[in-house]
Amino acid sequence: MPEGHTIHRLAEDCRRLLAGWEVRASSPQGKFSDSAALLDRTVLDGADAHGKHLFLGFLGFAGFLGFEPVGWVHIHLGLIGKVTFDGAVSDTVRLRLRGGSDGTRTLDLRGPAACELITDAEKRAIHDRLGPDPLRPGDDPERAYARISRSRVPVAALLMDQKVLAGVGNVYRAEVLFRHGVDPFLPGRALTREVWDALWADLVDLMTAGVRANRIDTVRPEHEPEAMGRPPRQDDHGGEVYVYRRAGLPCLVCGTEVRTQSLAARNLFWCPSCQPPAT
Repeated sequence: MPEGHTIHRLAEDCRRLLAGWEVRASSPQGKFSDSAALLDRTVLDGADAHGKHLFLGFLGFAGFLGFEPVGWVHIHLGLIGKVTFDGAVSDTVRLRLRGGSDGTRTLDLRGPAACELITDAEKRAIHDRLGPDPLRPGDDPERAYARISRSRVPVAALLMDQKVLAGVGNVYRAEVLFRHGVDPFLPGRALTREVWDALWADLVDLMTAGVRANRIDTVRPEHEPEAMGRPPRQDDHGGEVYVYRRAGLPCLVCGTEVRTQSLAARNLFWCPSCQPPAT
């Protein structure tokens, strides 16, 4: 499932390629036809992201009144959803938007877990049920820590709970805990405010870099392939990481074998030496 940096990058791409222009909307697959008809020949006014949720806002022409809001398309990609720009024509597309400055830029949405036309109030309700997002300026990390500091649940599970913290997925949770030497099984209530502040600040930096590069890189300069004389990581997810999907391999810092175990329905990865249990 795409993590938050991917969704914020998609929002940026939508604003850059399509925002401010009339769009032709369709649903070649047919599952979004009624809503696509309402959006056809409207203007894509903007794009917003919160955690793993993408929102596309539209304005319709209202005669002498000018333009009025039509609504928001709420998209959650889920496990198999994908957004592509200017790809090959296909009839498996849930939503197609065609527009831009020359009318030829195309957004295709395939296989999302959610694609629905919603109101401002419904959009607000989605925001309200999500935790703070490290990529949303002004989001308050205190809201997340207030929940974490009262919980007996392992911190690695809490970081994946979108009601606690929005946008962090399996890669970022494993990597940020490693970078700060935090035992992933530490109960949330045992996580100090000092460590939480450091985790949040690091997530802001790592995820912001992820938006720019459109991939996840978490290793520090001294552990990059060139610095260590090792081959670059070969993985479909791309990016250089410390522990994610490196089970059975030596830790890049201490050489201890990286471990894995299921936690919060996902495979957790950690180094038992760099992330020892709290005493």
